[in-house]
Amino acid sequence: VAVLDAEADRARSVVRELEALGVGAAAVVADVTQPEGAARGVADAGDALGPLDVVVNIVGSASWGSLLELDEATWERDFTVNLKQHWYVGRSAARAWIATKRPGALAVVASVSGLFSAPKHGAYGAAKAGVLAFVRTAAEEWWPHGIRVNAVIPGTVRTPRIEALWTSGEISKPVPETLARMALPEDIANAALFFVSPLAQRVTGQTLVV
Repeated sequence: VAVLDAEADRARSVVRELEALGVGAAAVVADVTQPEGAARGVADAGDALGPLDVVVNIVGSASWGSLLELDEATWERDFTVNLKQHWYVGRSAARAWIATKRPGALAVVASVSGLFSAPKHGAYGAAKAGVLAFVRTAAEEWWPHGIRVNAVIPGTVRTPRIEALWTSGEISKPVPETLARMALPEDIANAALFFVSPLAQRVTGQTLVV
């Protein structure tokens, strides 16, 4: 497993977790919000571990504020982090697979905010809606090369970042009944794993709400 992150310490931390499980891993440092960074990251992963088999892209971040309050810079940032980088990473991986005549599988993380309204994070929601359109188009264009593209669509997931927002009061903490049913990170990982596994070898252009 190649672990790609913009911050070396975070990538190395996950590599150590994998190695403790007996999994071969390598840390790759790149800023995928830049086209050259995404291309370099995909290339470095291949150099470290051999040809790519699958790519799972979980990069994303939401800015909070009403549409009337958002400034141009925030809108552009949300689109870069949540949409444009999926294109940069996806096309870099697809080019590698096509050049080597290897099949490949790409799974990306979208959001229910791209399906429904996204109050207080409208730029994020608009970008995530774009991710779903990207997935369908990439699946159609790349299927002749044996490349599959699918998206996992999470609702709110109980991550440390979300818990920090509850603590700060930026977003409201769910009532206990809702909290008990809330998805955990491994629930999203399991859906992504299905999409890139042989179990989904005839599945492409699809979205799965978790």
